[in-house]
Amino acid sequence: MSTAHHQDLDQHRLELLYAQLERRLFNVVYRWLFDSEEATDVVQDSFIALWDMRDQVRLETVEPLLFRIAIHRAAKRRRWLKLRGWLGIAPHDSSSLEQLSDTSASPHQLLETEETYTLVHRALDALPEKYRQVIVLSEFGELSYEQLAKVLGIQAGTVGSRRHRAMQLLRERYTALEQRRAK
Repeated sequence: MSTAHHQDLDQHRLELLYAQLERRLFNVVYRWLFDSEEATDVVQDSFIALWDMRDQVRLETVEPLLFRIAIHRAAKRRRWLKLRGWLGIAPHDSSSLEQLSDTSASPHQLLETEETYTLVHRALDALPEKYRQVIVLSEFGELSYEQLAKVLGIQAGTVGSRRHRAMQLLRERYTALEQRRAK
């Protein structure tokens, strides 16, 4: 068997992958955790895990594999953070408030933007995991349906129907939360 077409994951290729995918992975993981420090840690851990398994990695499937590693680690970290929160020891991530305070918006606009952000976060958080995965990966990971199918281990057609249902549920949950806030 010829290995002429086989390329290994070496340090240079890993650095290229990092430069290409780090921001997209962070965007996905951040929407899972809503904590920038935790998201950064998960992304770093995902690249380390990829490096540790470099002997089994095929370069043609490395991108979906890296997203799969990252969402698995984000889901695991999320469960751990929820446990910490339940125990009363979870830190609050103020990065979104800091980012909002850097704008030239009025205090009223800032408060409204932060409230909207919180409602979206809560609505997304309330989705069943299979729907949250599809929304987060498609909207923030910029993955195609074919790539999503590989990451999630489902058919590409299922990705479309699951994404449609996820958006429907997200809108319903957001609307319900917004109506409750208005009362």
